[in-house]
Amino acid sequence: MTTWTAGDIVDQKGRTFIVTGANSGLGAEAAKALVNAGAHVILACRNVDKGRAVAAQLGERAEVRRLDLADLASVREFADSIESVDVLVNNAGVMAVPLSRTADGFEMQIGTNHLGHFALTGQLLDKVTDRVVTMSSTMHKLGSVDLDDLNWERRRYGRWLAYGQSKLANLLFTYELQRQLAASGSTVKALASHPGYAATNLQSHTESISSRIMALAGPFIAQSAEMGALPMLYAATVPDTAGGSYLGPSSMLETRGYPEVVQSNRKSHDESVARQLWSLSERLTGINYDFGG
Repeated sequence: MTTWTAGDIVDQKGRTFIVTGANSGLGAEAAKALVNAGAHVILACRNVDKGRAVAAQLGERAEVRRLDLADLASVREFADSIESVDVLVNNAGVMAVPLSRTADGFEMQIGTNHLGHFALTGQLLDKVTDRVVTMSSTMHKLGSVDLDDLNWERRRYGRWLAYGQSKLANLLFTYELQRQLAASGSTVKALASHPGYAATNLQSHTESISSRIMALAGPFIAQSAEMGALPMLYAATVPDTAGGSYLGPSSMLETRGYPEVVQSNRKSHDESVARQLWSLSERLTGINYDFGG
């Protein structure tokens, strides 16, 4: 079993990373580790004040730019500000929140976790030199992608089912992106990761009893945000990690431990659903990917 840690990250001097949601939790831990390894890190945050507080502790190789994934205009403005990036880390997300809508009318979880990152990646892809890493979750196993009602306009809303759908969408997107990159002859890779059960502030924003339960249970069963960030960092930095890989913790049913390649469920590998979700995501966001074919 691997005991890979952030201290094993190879020299990242001269490389630029974008980490979405880097103002706290896993994103902040990832930004810290990458800066310590010599990288220049763009902290892409909705809350720039919190982002600047993190960047101030990291030094001159960390900078903050505003990105609100729940607003496609903000996504476009951010993407237009980027000249080149080696690695895009799609880390930001919301979890099990009450029914609400993004600026563009999408259900908040699919809109932020999937459609916002889908639009961001599409607009940055020709500027990415190495790889795209997208954060999923073991909760993808709870999800089903409803292509006829992706945004919960007709179904009775279930916050955890909506979260599961968004995390399943992250994996369907990653695997389809890898297939299309490979088919086009690109050397850019797409990978995914999940943190297991990590103690972050994500669990405190469900606005339900779930937040209180997780707050009580967390100190006993959750691993640290530093450990939770390791699968994402491994996916983002280990040179020979194959495109299409999914990284997660190695112990206790993938809830904790050091990173290793793990398996996602059968639904995440449904190529037909992946293609249909891709087409739907292009229609909803207005972003059409160009693979140079």
